[in-house]
Amino acid sequence: MEENVLLQMTDITKTFPGVKALDHVSLTVKRGTVHALMGENGAGKSTLMKCLFGIYAKDGGHIYLDGKEINFKSSKEALENGVAMVHQELNQALKRSVMDNLWLGRYPKVGGIMVNEGKMYKDTLKVFDELGIKVDPHRIMSTMPVSQRQMVEIAKAVSYNSKVIVFDEPTSSLTEEEVEHLFKIINMLRDRGVAIIYISHKMAEIKRISDEITIMRDGTWVATKPSAELEMNDIIRLMVGRELGNQFPPKTNKPGEVYLKVEGLTAQYSLLKDVSFTARRGEILGLAGLDGSGRTETLENIFGVATRKSGTVTLGGKLCRNRNSRESIKNGFALLTEERRATGIFAILNIRENTVISSLKKHKKLGLFLSEASMRKDTQWSIDAMRTKTPTQETKIRSLSGGNQQKVILGRWLLTDPEVLLLDEPTRGIDVGAKYEIYQLIIDLANKGKTVLMVSSEMPELLGVCDRILVMSGGRLAGEVDAKNTTQEEIMTLAAKYV
Repeated sequence: MEENVLLQMTDITKTFPGVKALDHVSLTVKRGTVHALMGENGAGKSTLMKCLFGIYAKDGGHIYLDGKEINFKSSKEALENGVAMVHQELNQALKRSVMDNLWLGRYPKVGGIMVNEGKMYKDTLKVFDELGIKVDPHRIMSTMPVSQRQMVEIAKAVSYNSKVIVFDEPTSSLTEEEVEHLFKIINMLRDRGVAIIYISHKMAEIKRISDEITIMRDGTWVATKPSAELEMNDIIRLMVGRELGNQFPPKTNKPGEVYLKVEGLTAQYSLLKDVSFTARRGEILGLAGLDGSGRTETLENIFGVATRKSGTVTLGGKLCRNRNSRESIKNGFALLTEERRATGIFAILNIRENTVISSLKKHKKLGLFLSEASMRKDTQWSIDAMRTKTPTQETKIRSLSGGNQQKVILGRWLLTDPEVLLLDEPTRGIDVGAKYEIYQLIIDLANKGKTVLMVSSEMPELLGVCDRILVMSGGRLAGEVDAKNTTQEEIMTLAAKYV
């Protein structure tokens, strides 16, 4: 092994029932470099990292860390030996404090028995100060936005003094400012000689932060090249095995009459205050703003999963009280949530059960029994329409890649035949090819007269797909812009209006 090589994975294989997830994949990562790992959803990137991290047992191949062969049996063993991983789907103890989450499983003790709270608090502050993270160590995790919880997870990985840190889609829930902060942390770690493995679908990010890029496709290694030698089109071609034209499909929808009216929407338990707007039939309406601006809260209050203090929602002239999700679905609304693991998927259920769970009434026979044939038919439609990669309908949803899980949830909502789709970060953690398919699907729905409200942290996405964009700031509506005639600067200026 070369002197500068810190991690070497050779001929790694891994098979799940009905699918070969990794087929003789090799990866070489040098000390003090950022090595990007790219590929479409289901290419095997996360599976390869889980084999390294001890979450999955590899079926074949060898892993060497600092010249010594390793084969971790658990993530605890990996962490204790200098390999950390910041997962795409956060798995945290949400009812516990920030510092509890940071030191879970390795609490500092007094006399080997009592937890030393004072030392734990000081150690947390020390890690946060070093990384420039401003979070109260005593704060309960569930009260924080996803982006801050992500930063806590990054701090935890760094606190192990790891030699190798894997970042799996670390910026999927971060604002532009927070992405800059993360890059500062990564550059600091690189300067210390840490090897960073960086998984992301965001091309501009990859080109900016990485030294080398490895591309995977369908569980196999395709290429490893210096980042400077690859242009975005080269990466896309290697990832998808074909040329990809425009990033966004043409906007063919024609907004009609005003259909949805939201007036004076104010939340009981969040900062959302006096939000009013209208949306037309066949219109794609974007919601922009910084993290915590009230974008998600707007969708949750319309759908009735957050408590509304005041305000009205009218659809086609009919008042919709939408006191809970069941009532909202009945009234023709559908909500795709931001955090698919926490509030989207039923992890222990299979693809079919996850697909039909919101439209079970359609599949009843004699008003009592569920028709297996009917559920199978609808699930197959969803798999085909979304191009979901899954071995069978009986596959557990948790074994799919994040992007394919997202496709299952989107298919679930389409089967309820909603009039209004509320989409919160619909392409989060999804590869460039699948993103295009989802954009096309959104435009097709608008063409059928559906009204779409779409929250996204990615400004180009809002500009490329939406007709109009509402800009949220500090829980209020800061302004509205026409997607065709605006700029990112104008949106950002409005986003900072009430901050």
